[in-house]
Formats: sequence, C-alpha cells, structure tokens
Amino acid sequence: MFYPLQLLVNWLVYDIFNLSNTSHLGVSLNFFLFDSLKILFLLLLINYLMAAIRHYLPIKKLRTFLAAHKFYGFDYLLAAGFGVITPFCSCSSIPLFVGFVGAGIPLGVTLSFLITSPLINEAAVVLFIGLFGWKITLVYVVAGILLGAVGGFILSRLKLEKYISKQVVVDANQKNTGPVEIKKIPWKSLLKIFWREGWKLTKSLTPYILVGVAIGALIHGFVPTGFFEQYISARNPLAVPIAVIVAVPFYANAVGVIPIMQALVDKGIPLGTALAFMMAVVGLSLPEAFILKKVMKTRLLVSFFAVVSLSIIVIGYLFNIFL
Repeated sequence: MFYPLQLLVNWLVYDIFNLSNTSHLGVSLNFFLFDSLKILFLLLLINYLMAAIRHYLPIKKLRTFLAAHKFYGFDYLLAAGFGVITPFCSCSSIPLFVGFVGAGIPLGVTLSFLITSPLINEAAVVLFIGLFGWKITLVYVVAGILLGAVGGFILSRLKLEKYISKQVVVDANQKNTGPVEIKKIPWKSLLKIFWREGWKLTKSLTPYILVGVAIGALIHGFVPTGFFEQYISARNPLAVPIAVIVAVPFYANAVGVIPIMQALVDKGIPLGTALAFMMAVVGLSLPEAFILKKVMKTRLLVSFFAVVSLSIIVIGYLFNIFL
C-alpha cells in the first residue's frame, strides 16, 4: 500500500538531496520522512472514519450494553485478535486507540488492541514461519494474543479511565447525536463535519508524532544493531529484563525486527531473550511513549508500559525454559 510513498521518499532523499543510502543521515532522513507521512496519512484517515462512527453509532446504548453484560474475557481476546489483523506499527495504532476510546469502548479492551496490534501481523507471521518454523510461530502468535488480552484485563482492573487526556479524546456523551438527528443533516454537511473533527484531532497529535518519529529516526540511523548484544548474552541471568529495557529506545515494526531477532539467536542469544527484545522494540518504543503522552496522563502511561514490560519479560523467560 505504501510502496509508492517509499519510492517517493527514496527519490527525495537519495536523488534530490543526494544522500547515500548507507550514510547515517540518509537512513535517518528516509526513515523520518516515510514514517511521518505514512502515520499522518493513517491518522487523518482513521480520525475521519472514527468521527463518522461517533455520529452514527448509538454510543450510549453501546456503552450500556458493554457495562451490563459479562463477556468473561472474550471482549479482550476479540480486541487482541483484531489487533492481529491490523498491519500497524505501535505509533500507527494510536489513532485507532484514540478513536475507540472516544467511541465509548472500555479502556481495557482498547488497550488490548493497542498492545497486540504492533506485535503480530500477517507479514510478520509469514516471516516468522520462514525463519523459525510453524511451531514456534504458533506459540508466538498465541503468546502475543494472550499478552494483549491479559494486559488489557489487568489495566482495566486498575481503574485508570480518568487518566485519559480530555483534550484529545472527545466525550462520547456530548458527541453522540443518534440516528434520528443524522437523517436530518444533509450528507454533504456530514462529510464536512467529519472532516473538521478528524482534522482537528490530527492537528493536535501531529507535533507529538513528528517529534516521536524523529527520535526513532535518529536511533534507527545512528545506533548500531549490535550495540546491546554484549548485555543480553546467554551467560547473564538478567538478560531478559535487560533486553526489554535496552529495546525501548528503538523503533521499528515487527517485520523489520524479526531478522534482527534471528541474527541474535544465530549469535547464541537464547530464543526467549531475543523474542523479548523483539517484542519490546515493536510494542514499547520511545516514540510511541512520546505520542501516547499526548493521549494518556503519566500514571496511565507508566502503568501501560509497566504491565506490558513485565508481561514480555515473563514470556521471554517461559520461551527460554520450554523452547
């Protein structure tokens, strides 16, 4: 989908700006332009669609339904499963997360989606099968879905809804007009309303996205791949938590990190440690934290990162023990 955009960015950086595709500056600038344009495009599109959803869906009835019925964890699994089929990185998933919360979906359920979405997608699964076989891939997919479902469930029990930023998330009670009012508004006027709401939210998030991606671009272009290998070797019993900690500054999607994970395994690093590093890079990036700071208050952001980090560490140790 974004291949033409990548070609355009390559042409600008390597032909127009005359930077080398092996230089630190060239790689960083290419990464920044491509990811910024891609994320902003997705952000605007998703915010527009979520504006339409907020108008058309009977939000109050939906929230009442979700509150009045027990799903026994199935809603968290469903959200995590939806995250699997969405081909987004951690930063690209945030607009959908904002839209879901604004539409009145419970916070824990939306966090299940936010956790799982960057970890697993179709391309990553295919690559994983090719490098590690279908058995390990199946365990990884199940672990990723359970990580999202359990993580969302735990965060929902902490009652952190009040720590969602009021400046970004539109109050569903105020924005819900209901189907009756919608019919009285011409569709052309509705399209303008949806555009204004989507554009307003996009503008509020854009500075945070650009700064976050810029941080990721600098790390992507200037930090060597093998910089942290000495700290996550098989000899270190604390290698798994260290792998998670040192992975946070990086920013990449699952497809980009899986070959790095394979290289770590080939160098003798245990599979669970390498997997923890990969999952932390994909699901707990510094740029993601910077963008989420616009959406979440500090307590919710810290809780989110803490729960996901601990879950990834547990998965890493389990993989090292049983695989």
